[in-house]
Amino acid sequence: MRARRGQRVPVVVQGRGRRRAGARVLWVAAETVVTCGVVVLLLVVHQLWWTNQEARAEARDQVRVLERQWEAPVPGEVPGSPSPSVSRPDPGRPTGPGPEPEPVPAGSPDTAGPGSAGAFAVLRIPRLGLTVPVAHGVSKRSVLDRGFVGHYPGTADPGRTGNFALAGHRNTHGEPFRYVNRLVKGDEITVRTRDATYTYRVDRILPRTAPRDVGVIRAVPRSLVQPSYGYTAPGAYLTLTTCTPEFSSAYRLVVWAKLVPAG
Repeated sequence: MRARRGQRVPVVVQGRGRRRAGARVLWVAAETVVTCGVVVLLLVVHQLWWTNQEARAEARDQVRVLERQWEAPVPGEVPGSPSPSVSRPDPGRPTGPGPEPEPVPAGSPDTAGPGSAGAFAVLRIPRLGLTVPVAHGVSKRSVLDRGFVGHYPGTADPGRTGNFALAGHRNTHGEPFRYVNRLVKGDEITVRTRDATYTYRVDRILPRTAPRDVGVIRAVPRSLVQPSYGYTAPGAYLTLTTCTPEFSSAYRLVVWAKLVPAG
């Protein structure tokens, strides 16, 4: 059949519809990628910045609470009595070696000790400008993620013979131990409790060891992975442990300090 003179015959072009559909798919995909990127960026900002702000604020508040409590008079205490001297053992507490610690990773395990929700000491490292509360246990949720430093269960108390072993985050959640790699031999570290302030001096540093090198937090600390690092005789030690390298939990960095005798 011939088209009548002057009548237009419609022509269907299928390629344009396909190109438009493909463009819409690409646009939706691009929007999805951008949205995912924004979400990831927000998560990174939350993890690297906001968790630090929250944890540091809580840690500062806890330090203030502790020091106000310690400055308040104790019922039954004679006003004007001398305060405990630096590096003096807590009165009435034994000074013999403490028990061997349970096998726990030298980093940030999830096991909490008794009373892990509250702090009992304040750790200060002048070289790093660090002031941070110390709590019992090394639970991430109730101790480390709050910006606190955790006291390994089973290790010695501050100022006592044995190993007062601590763990702290290297990155995020206050990251109190981010710069412990900058410590050098002779740097002072103080630990204040209600009864006394103990001064330690950095003595040795183990740059890297396995996460489960439990030897570093024993009463006489010595690496089981690198036996040339550590000690062979009893003493009053302070151990700081954290993850290394930064933004990784592949290994542990260990700093050992020794108690400075009173007087």
